[in-house]
Amino acid sequence: MTTTSKNEPTLVDVIEKLDNLSANVERLSKDSERFNDRFSNYQQATQWVVQLAFTLIASATITIIITSVLRK
Repeated sequence: MTTTSKNEPTLVDVIEKLDNLSANVERLSKDSERFNDRFSNYQQATQWVVQLAFTLIASATITIIITSVLRK
């Protein structure tokens, strides 16, 4: 890092830091987008599992009711 005699950053130093910060923001933005995609997939999969469980419980209940009615 190039500095003046007073240890103050030069314009070049400030520009380099801004470039680094800009690159970091871009990387974090991409990471956030990837996380949102993963979360969306997880949420959808969880919804499907809950729906499947509800369907299985309903099917089992209907089967039990029908078999008990037909046996009488």
